[in-house]
Order: sequence, then C-alpha cells, then structure tokens
Amino acid sequence: MPDITPCPADIKQGFAQIVGNDNIRDDEAALRLFSEDIWSATDHVVMLIVAPETTQQLADVVALANAKGVAIAPRGAGMGYTSSYVPVTANTISIDTTRMNKVLAISAEDMTVTVQCGCSWLDLHEALKPLGLRTPFWGPMSGITSTIGAGLSQLNAMFGAGHYGTSSESLIALTMVLADGRILRTGARGPDGDTPFYRHYGPDLAGLFCGDSGTLGIKAEITLRLMRTPQFEGCASFSFPTGESMLTALGEIARAGLACESCGFDPGLTRVRMKRMSMVDDVKTLGKVIAKEKNIAKGLMAAAKVALGGRDFIPEDDYPLHVAAEGRSKEGVAADMAAIRAIVARFGGTEIENTIAKVIRANPFPPPNSILGPEGEHWAPVHGHVSLSNAPKMLTEIEAYLKEMEPRFEALGIFTGFLFTSLSTNALTLEPVFFWPEGYRPVHASMVEPAHLARLKQLGEAPEATALVTEARNKIKAIAASYGAAHFQIGRTYAYRDSRDEAFRDVLDAVKAVVDPKGLFNPGGLGFPQ
Repeated sequence: MPDITPCPADIKQGFAQIVGNDNIRDDEAALRLFSEDIWSATDHVVMLIVAPETTQQLADVVALANAKGVAIAPRGAGMGYTSSYVPVTANTISIDTTRMNKVLAISAEDMTVTVQCGCSWLDLHEALKPLGLRTPFWGPMSGITSTIGAGLSQLNAMFGAGHYGTSSESLIALTMVLADGRILRTGARGPDGDTPFYRHYGPDLAGLFCGDSGTLGIKAEITLRLMRTPQFEGCASFSFPTGESMLTALGEIARAGLACESCGFDPGLTRVRMKRMSMVDDVKTLGKVIAKEKNIAKGLMAAAKVALGGRDFIPEDDYPLHVAAEGRSKEGVAADMAAIRAIVARFGGTEIENTIAKVIRANPFPPPNSILGPEGEHWAPVHGHVSLSNAPKMLTEIEAYLKEMEPRFEALGIFTGFLFTSLSTNALTLEPVFFWPEGYRPVHASMVEPAHLARLKQLGEAPEATALVTEARNKIKAIAASYGAAHFQIGRTYAYRDSRDEAFRDVLDAVKAVVDPKGLFNPGGLGFPQ
C-alpha cells in the first residue's frame, strides 16, 4: 500500500478556514477510500479531502490549491471505473462535492432547473416529480448516488437517452470554477445575469466542459432544461437468437425514434442478473411496480404479471431487449409500441414477459449492488458508442475475441456479459463487462447495501485474473477504436488527446493552457501530461 504524504500544516489550515474544520478529512481510511475507484486502487494517496458547500467556497479552495501548486482530484459519488478522479501524485487533494447537493432553483415558468454539482439524479427527480416535471435525460441507472456534476464531466446514458441523448444534451448553462479560482458562467442568463434560460448564445462554451473528466475546471452549478413528464408509457421485452439481430432491430427502433430508452443484455449478463436477485429484492420490486401504476387495481395486476413471469421467461442462449415508450396520449404510445413490435418481428425477435422492462421503469435507480458480481467478484466494464450501421459488426468482432479467450478465462474464473442501449437516433452503446474472483475493496463496501454485502464472499487477491482482464479490456478498446467509437467516462482509460488530429490537439491544448495553465486539474486525464 502506498504511503500517505501529510498535507503541510499551513495548506491544511488554509482549507479549514474556507470550509470549516469539520469539512476537511485526513484520516487514513478516508484518504485511501478517496484514492481508488471501482476499477483499481492508485499508486498514490490524496493528502487531504476538502468538502466545500457553496460555489464561492469551491472557488476559494481551488484558488488556494493553485497558489500552493497542489493538484486537484474532483470527486462526485466515486462510481467511476476509468481512473478519472484518483491521484497521480502524492501532492493531491480530493475535492468532495457531495455537500454541494442542493436543488437551487426550479422555474416551471421558464422550464429550467439549477442544481449544485453534487446533487444526485435521484434527488433531482424527486424534487421535480410533484410538479409534473423532469429533465429530458433524467439519469443513469446509478442515479441513486451518481451526481449531476460528474454526469456532465463523464457523460451518461439510459433514462430518456433514446429520445434526448446524453446528459449534456439536456444542458442549458454551467457555472465553472477555473484553476485560479475564477468563476465562468455560460449561456444567456437573463437581466440579473443569474437566471440562465438558453444555451446557445454565441460559441457553445458549455459544451467545451462536457465530457472533460474534470480536467478543464470544476462544475459548480448546472442548469438543465425541463419538460412536462409524459403521462402515458408502455414497455415490452423481446428475445433475439443472436446479438447481431438484436442490434439490427435496436438500430431501426433508434432511427424511428420510438423508444425513450432501451436496455439489452447478452445471455451471460442475463444469467448474472438472475443469480444476483434474491427473494427480498423481488418483494421490494413488486411493491415499486404496484406504486408505479395509477391505481391499486392496475398496480396489483401489473405486479401479478411480473411475479407470474418468474425468472425463466428468457431462453437461456437468447439476447433480451427491454424497451419503453412514452408520450402525451395513450394512443400515441400504443402506436409507438406497435411500431416497435413490427420492427422486432421483422428482424427475428419474439415478445416475452415484460418483467424486467417493468422493473426498470418502476425502480430506475436501484442500490448499486451490481458493482460486484453475484458471489462478490470484481466487476469492470469497457464500452464504445458506435454508429447504428457498425454496431452489429463491432459486436461480432468482440464476441469472436471473447470466444477465443474462453479457455484462458475459465481457467482463472473470469466470466463476461454485455449491456446494450441507444443514444437518440445516432448511436448504439456496446458495453462488455467482466467479472473475476478478486475481493472487494473499501470503495465497493462504501456503496453496496450492507445487507447485500454481508451475503457476499471476500475473495481476496487474484493478480493473474486481473492482469488478464486488463489485457482483454485493452483489446476491446482497440476493436472499438477501429470502428471510430466514442466513449463516455474517458478519464485515463481511453485514448483521447492522441487520437485527435493536429489542429484539434492545438485547440484543446490552448484551452487547457488558459483554464489550467499549471496542469493541476486531474493531471493525465483525457491524455494530458501527468
């Protein structure tokens, strides 16, 4: 385990004067926790954790760190797996944004909402629900803890993404803190300069900071578009004999703009999901299915169908696809669902019990227990966003590679799965995931429900398996690159800066030189020098 470098007393005192003694931490357990992500622990440990509460406190903390030459690792909920927020030097502080968790303003009149960077997607959703409002993109599956600031830094997929794209496409304005503590505000912001209502006022500087993995500044406040929550929805599940046929159908559904969100699995991930579920989970889920319906009778009927569907409704070797449609009228949703069913039939799919589709809609933000395997195994994804036409071909190549690797995987207890989803009418996401018999670390224990964690094994170290998973993830990244794939959560995992053309790199480097001339924001992120 790497040593901890003590924070110099004058620097520690300076941060304490800004945020208060109760909001800085340097106990060993916390420092080590904040120095690892779900994929790996780092070779370095942060020397202090600082938790500001306001934009001005955040700006003052950043300014002090910059003046003292201290690197900054901004952290949201800590659910990353691309080494994005972990320290690469011992001279690093972690900025814990979870105290900046407030919904600052909701305007049903102007259809905007402004939140602090540490607000979770769940908290925002719950604040808007009584008003009959929501954001167009309304969160990833990890939204119970995932923060909106991190969602803009890393980008997100899932709820609403089939119609509205990722989190950045629901963005109106940002309040950014730059490396020297200056505050930068984007967008048209009304007569008082503090009521943002429109994004595209000249060059889109807000977009510049989206997907930056915290390397160009720290998002302090975020203003998002609102929409009235669709009053009608439908969902269905389908099964396909091959992944290629499933992705071909999903591509056509995306082109037609029919599904507000979609979620597909391969046989491997379906088996993992079924193995992980417990009777306690089933009971909780049925309650949420009942609550989701507009009246108790419909709720009980929906729950009964879910219960009767059981767990054996998906053929063992098939690829299930779960979709939802939503709209302003019952007839409109029915028409979209009919069109989806026709596309599925055209490409060889069959309809199955919509148990999982209903569960996803009724319980969109489950506890993050899935960051460990069903027996306590390590879990790590790798992914690529690829064009609709190239998605089936990319899947074929990745599956052929994984098939070739099966003997080596089986010898070390490694197993795999796939998650698939769509991003508006433009791209499909392919996300292979790996499970291997390495024990969980503090970052997992801090997130997984205690009762669930107690049922799992602590498997210890498995360096050979971890090395093979690393090799396989790198190969899949190379396959994705050959199809020109894009990535969320770039961090220090995906090649970004070096993959861009010379002119692009010149502009990117010029921006970095202005907003962070000392290179202290997440050094090494996006491929910038460490």
